[in-house]
Amino acid sequence: MSRSATRLLSRAASAVLDPTVVLSFDRTGFLRHAAGFRARDLDVDLDGRTCLVTGANSGIGHQIALELALRGASVWLLCRDRGRGDAARRAIAEADPECQVRLAVVDVADLASVRRFAASFAPPRVDVLVHNAGVLPDARTATADGIETTFATSVVGPFLLTGLLLPKLRAAPDARVVTVSSGGMYPQRLDLDDLGWKKRPFDGVLAYANTKRAQVVLNESWARRLTGTSITFSAMHPGWADTPAVRTSIPRFYAVTKRILRTPSQGADTAVWLAACARLAGRTGLFWFDRKPRATHVFPWTHERRGDRQRLWSLCCQLTGLDAETLGDTTAVRRSHPTAAR
Repeated sequence: MSRSATRLLSRAASAVLDPTVVLSFDRTGFLRHAAGFRARDLDVDLDGRTCLVTGANSGIGHQIALELALRGASVWLLCRDRGRGDAARRAIAEADPECQVRLAVVDVADLASVRRFAASFAPPRVDVLVHNAGVLPDARTATADGIETTFATSVVGPFLLTGLLLPKLRAAPDARVVTVSSGGMYPQRLDLDDLGWKKRPFDGVLAYANTKRAQVVLNESWARRLTGTSITFSAMHPGWADTPAVRTSIPRFYAVTKRILRTPSQGADTAVWLAACARLAGRTGLFWFDRKPRATHVFPWTHERRGDRQRLWSLCCQLTGLDAETLGDTTAVRRSHPTAAR
């Protein structure tokens, strides 16, 4: 069968099977979608590019870092645990001794840790920033800044890191900011009324889904605010992948789906593609799944309420101390770093 015929068959099958979700997010969905991929998209040399990946010690984050390093990029693993991060660095080096890989101990949920890293990061430019770190806790916890941990890890910390690194991203001729979201956001409308989970019993899955929805909203906001710059903002979801986080955070889901889960490599594929594929430069603000732009809403009741997008942006600025009006400028950081009411 010719390549074009295979693609047509794949599209036809996807039109029927993708609405089932299970046969789209699982391993068979990836294999079906992959039949339409352009192999040469990732036949690239990333030598000279500097890439940062948060949560890179295991799972999808580790796979993203590995794939970028194998293509010649200088990759920084941003991990909160030095031991696990160093093990991940060694594993990549063992895969190819010529890989350029470094470890930075950064807890993206800790705003002081993010600031220390950004202030000490020496390379003159950042070509790729991948926001992959995330948590799905069983019980409510708060960070040293007083922010609920799920929201701090997936939303506030990445927002601060992006803002602080904007000058270095602007210095790159084709910078990419890639956010690893989740299809778990689809049933969830952005909810900003009780982000601290102080007025209701904590639900880790719901908190996680809300942060993933917030990530996609912010991806669109970053893209709109930095239109005309050299930075491409993308969000994606990896489908259902077999990772340590899935096994430990949602064990019942894992027990039911473990035979159909994607590999970490399959889950990471679109993030790597968004970071490395040359023809995607400038296609900013989109939400991707298996190398195709996808709708951000499948249910009408999940659309944001009027004003919620601006409210989320303003809240992130307030919590991080970044200036809401001039965030696109290199002078965006205020001297004070308030910890606003959570």
